[in-house]
Amino acid sequence: MPDTTRMVLAGEGGQGVQAIAEILAEAANEEGRQALYIPNFGVEQRGGVSVAFLQISDQTIGSPKFLKGDIVAALSDRAVQRTAQYTGPETTFIYDSAMEGVADELPKNAARVMPVPAMEVAKKELQPRVFNMVIMGAVIGATGVITLDKAKAAVEKKLGYKFEKQPHLRDLNFKALERGVKLGSEMLGGLH
Repeated sequence: MPDTTRMVLAGEGGQGVQAIAEILAEAANEEGRQALYIPNFGVEQRGGVSVAFLQISDQTIGSPKFLKGDIVAALSDRAVQRTAQYTGPETTFIYDSAMEGVADELPKNAARVMPVPAMEVAKKELQPRVFNMVIMGAVIGATGVITLDKAKAAVEKKLGYKFEKQPHLRDLNFKALERGVKLGSEMLGGLH
């Protein structure tokens, strides 16, 4: 991984894209690294595409803006289209393999394009509401941008209040995260 990792995460409003970015930023901070997260809302809160920009670095982050992401993750078909401008020859592009009709929209210029069966895994093994945790895990597994332990600690910090009321959600979210890490690692291994 380079000193600074630039990420673009996008999905439909309500898919938890901003929560994923916050959790990744928190985990990076817990590792003693710099993290800069910028949400892009606008009309996205009303059913549009929500985009999160995140940088994680071992040094001071000079500018909040960047042109191309090292990692781009699309959680919906419209997000695939919306993120195309942020992909380049160094980009690892991650998307849910259950999306239909996106083959022509996938970036041709990315270093790696990784279809991840996140929704399928969430539906069959866990439950659909943790789909975003599977994607976040896949990002971690494919890139090693943060450690799984710090990611779990950040999930606990972000969602702990929910876990207090419904303890089974902790296990569910952690299983989704772990399963995603395994998927991301397997995908990465299969690309070599």
